[in-house]
Amino acid sequence: MSRSRVLYHMVRADFLERVRRYSFLLTLGFSVYLGYTVYAEQVHVQLDKYRGVDNSAWLGSVVGLTGSVWLSLIGFYIVKNAIQRDRETRVGQILATTPIGKAFYTLAKTLSNFAVLAAMVLVLALATLGIQLARGAGTQIDPVALFLPLLIFGLCAVAVTAALAVLFESLPVLRGGVGNVLYFFLWTALIAIGAASLDKVGPDPGWHVFTDWTGLVSVMSQMQAQVRRIDPLYNGSAAFNIGPFNPATKTFLWTGFHWSPEIFLSRAALLGFAVLLALLAALFFDRFDPARRGWLKTNKQKPVRRGETAELLLAPLLATPSAQSLHHFQMASHSIAHLPPVSHPGSRQVSRMRISALVLAELRLMLKGHAWWWKAVAAALWIACVASPLTQARSDAIVFAWLWPVLLWSPMGTRETQWNTGALIFSAPRAVPRQFLAIYVAGVLVAVLTGSGLGLHLLMARDFDGLAAWVAGACFIPAMALALGAVSGTRKFFEALYTAWWYIGPLHHIRGLDFMGTTAQSSTPAGYLAAAAVLLLAAYSWRKVKLAHS
Repeated sequence: MSRSRVLYHMVRADFLERVRRYSFLLTLGFSVYLGYTVYAEQVHVQLDKYRGVDNSAWLGSVVGLTGSVWLSLIGFYIVKNAIQRDRETRVGQILATTPIGKAFYTLAKTLSNFAVLAAMVLVLALATLGIQLARGAGTQIDPVALFLPLLIFGLCAVAVTAALAVLFESLPVLRGGVGNVLYFFLWTALIAIGAASLDKVGPDPGWHVFTDWTGLVSVMSQMQAQVRRIDPLYNGSAAFNIGPFNPATKTFLWTGFHWSPEIFLSRAALLGFAVLLALLAALFFDRFDPARRGWLKTNKQKPVRRGETAELLLAPLLATPSAQSLHHFQMASHSIAHLPPVSHPGSRQVSRMRISALVLAELRLMLKGHAWWWKAVAAALWIACVASPLTQARSDAIVFAWLWPVLLWSPMGTRETQWNTGALIFSAPRAVPRQFLAIYVAGVLVAVLTGSGLGLHLLMARDFDGLAAWVAGACFIPAMALALGAVSGTRKFFEALYTAWWYIGPLHHIRGLDFMGTTAQSSTPAGYLAAAAVLLLAAYSWRKVKLAHS
């Protein structure tokens, strides 16, 4: 069989394996939701007070930008599990025995990622057609103007996203939660590099299109030029926003995007860049050999005390055991850990185990594995919260102090799935409410410990409104982590959503989105305390229903 056919069958098999999952329907649903945000005018493309008339050219351009910008962000977290899935299912070990090379494999995974994201782009294209029909312009549909911006800009943008996901999975440092957080800042930087040239280029932006990953500059610079032709007083401002925004008061007829040779050349360059990223990933890919770490050498690790890992993972079970379950586990794992002796089913010593033991065990699990430098940075941020002026500590220092522990919160609600210990832990009497409470309290303690510098500062200043906002944030963050982890079964959802929300809300002090209450004007503590309660109730109910049907 030729290499091209092998590549085709690898991509096809991987793609079909993904589309048969329930999660794939959710990804397609997200594309439909993006289309709805355009229809409901929650996504705004404005040039000062101007917006385009709802024709095919305008809707196609708006949806094209929406797809290329947001799918390049969300799509990364959707497809960043291709290599990890092969590790977990042991398919990787089988592939490692075949003549398939590392570059061939990473290229196949990139194409598979691209196929998944391309399906989302195509669904969004169909949603674009529905938007124009719903707005009563069905008799004036121009298919080229309606679909081409999304297909050209969207597909090229997600091609780079697909390759970046493979590269991040190939790098040991970036394949986990660190990579999930850092990608958001990389995405923001790439968007900013292109947007920085907006309003500095004419209708033919020349070399600037090669730094325009999503097509934002290419499209909006031409819109700016058209508005200038009809209004000499136009101030040159341009905005692409999602959420509440001052509505436009004027309209103009957008005649469509002018496709120059430079535009097509820049998109071809993006596709070539995606291929280069896939080949670069091959340099760091370990080919499922645990003895190889690519360019990273295996570090000497601190020796693990006998039974420490097993004790930590099964700490909730040890605190409130089911005697029969623990007995069977002891028989199966006596060579791994020395577990404490099991009391008989009616033992009062076991039944009186305090919830504090569970909380301490969960807290140890959260903190386990973090190096001294992580703790040093957390301590430095704590000092910044105490030593900075109160206004600065509340608006700046706490923002970073509560971003730093994101990887401590993200496994909440997912650890039993990750380590396959759910059947053991939840066999204990009243294990669900006890463990649920312990996980949440441990998450709140992490928030209190890392943010207590500001809490003390607010208490000493008798700023009780600020203290209420601080308490609301400390309660809301772990509640969100626990709810998203319990429902999705993965830590990526929280890491992606929390980082994006942190950037939009607390960092920019946006009222309604500022769950940390960084300013008096943007603080809404009552709303986030209520949201924390709702999230906890939803997570607990979901876990109870899931266990009842398992």
